[in-house]
Parts: sequence; structure tokens; C-alpha cells
Amino acid sequence: MKVAFLGPKATFTDLAVREMFPSAQSIPYMTIPDCLDAVMEGEVDISVVPLENALEGSVNITLDYLIHEMKLPIIGEITAPIKQHLLVHPQYKDSWEQVEVIFSHSHAIAQCHKFLHSQLKGIPCESMTSTAAAAKYLIEHPEVRAAAIANELAAKEYGLAIAKGNIHDFDFNHTRFIVLSKIYKEIPAQSLGSVGEKTTVMVTLPSDRSGALHQVLSAFAWRNLNLSKIESRPMKTGLGNYFFIIDVEMKLDEVLIPGAIAELEALGCSVVILGSYPYFNIEKTCP
Repeated sequence: MKVAFLGPKATFTDLAVREMFPSAQSIPYMTIPDCLDAVMEGEVDISVVPLENALEGSVNITLDYLIHEMKLPIIGEITAPIKQHLLVHPQYKDSWEQVEVIFSHSHAIAQCHKFLHSQLKGIPCESMTSTAAAAKYLIEHPEVRAAAIANELAAKEYGLAIAKGNIHDFDFNHTRFIVLSKIYKEIPAQSLGSVGEKTTVMVTLPSDRSGALHQVLSAFAWRNLNLSKIESRPMKTGLGNYFFIIDVEMKLDEVLIPGAIAELEALGCSVVILGSYPYFNIEKTCP
């Protein structure tokens, strides 16, 4: 099995793939859209991309591409704990406080705001496509007096020094990754057991209907369907136009969820099922 992941090697997505699919051939791609294109074009069987971080919320580019650009069903979800470290070229290990710029993914930079504000105040931060891409840039450009925010595997992979460890603002730092495929297939998780089942739907409300969102939630509530998440995203058709992403803590059945969808459609809502899938937790902390 071939698995695309947000690369280069040693990103947090790479760590999740290694834990979840230890026998698969994993192939790094530089951006999330590249990962999704690889599945659509048949270069790989599945793709694993980040969806949400506990500290910084949803990865909007993932959601937007799934909704607006390509229709790829979600066939699984992986949640993994995250640790962020400040990495530097070995020659700057003892003078890391004099770095002139900090590179990382925008979410990683935001996750370490308190540390950056107190320890490296005024040092500019520049976003890159991933934490590992930032680490790779450092070792390839030793003339640049810079630091990267990334994980321990990135330090080992690219020969960098950990100047300060665990610089994220809060201990409970987790990321959800989704597994995508053109067709549904069982996930051959060799080392993990499924935690539960989930169904994700996209709901677009009818325009100018008072209380529409309340009616949507009621359709799930009276059927005792537990919702673990509801999030609004712009439809990109004008200000004030939104759709909702809803996670139902239940596998798609033949009665309850189809009944709720039928009720929503009767109210004038548009409903699309984005996937019904197992979700997994990686207990081992991604270093």
C-alpha cells in the first residue's frame, strides 16, 4: 500500500503514518493539496493530512480542498499527541538566543506563542509548508542564523540540535489527521485498535429561514445522536454564507442517521456525507 503524507520526512504527519501503517510505502509531498492530488491521480492508495490541532483549531486548507476542490471520502482518523522543540544548526546550539529568524508551519508557530514572546521576543517568524520543511531548510542553509520549530525526529533526520525542548504553550497538544481515499477500504492498522466510529456530514442551511440551525441540531438531538463537533466554514459565495461540518459519534446506519438526513433535506437543507469511518488514538507521544 502506498501512503501520501505531508512532507518532507519527519513531519508530525510522517510520525502518524509510521505508527499507523508501519508496513506501507510512505511517500512525502510538500503541500496538503499535493497529497490530495496524489490520491485523485492514482499515484497512491491513501493520503494522510492534518485536520485539526487542539490548540489552534482546524487546518482550513484541508477542509476547503475537501469541500470546494475535490471529493475524497474520509475513511479513517488518527489523533496523536504533539511535542514541539526549538531546533538550530549545531554551530548555533550555544547561541540560540541570537537567532535572527524562526521558521515553521504557521500552526506550530502559534502553538509556541508564549515561549516565543518571552524567550525570543521581536524575532520574526516565517511560515513554511511543514515543520520538517523548516528543519530541512536550516541544515541546507547553515549561513542563515535561524531556528526551526519541529519534532525530535526532524532533529535526528536533518542533523540539528535541540536548543530548547517542549516549547509548546500547553501540555495537551494533539493533532487529528484524516485518512482519505478515492474508494472506501478497510484501514490495515497493524498496531492500533479502533477507539470508535464517526460519521462526518456537511450541511448547508436554507437561506433566510429563521431557526434553521436549531432545527438541524434538533434532528440529531431527538434521535440521541451525539455530536462531537460542529464547525462553520464560509461557502465562498458571499459574506454571511456558511456551511456546517458536523461529526456524529456513530457509524452510518440504516435508520437513525439516514432519518436525520431525510429530515434535514425536508427542511430545505443540503446534506453531503464526507465519510463514515473508524478513529484511532496514538498513545505514544510524537516526539
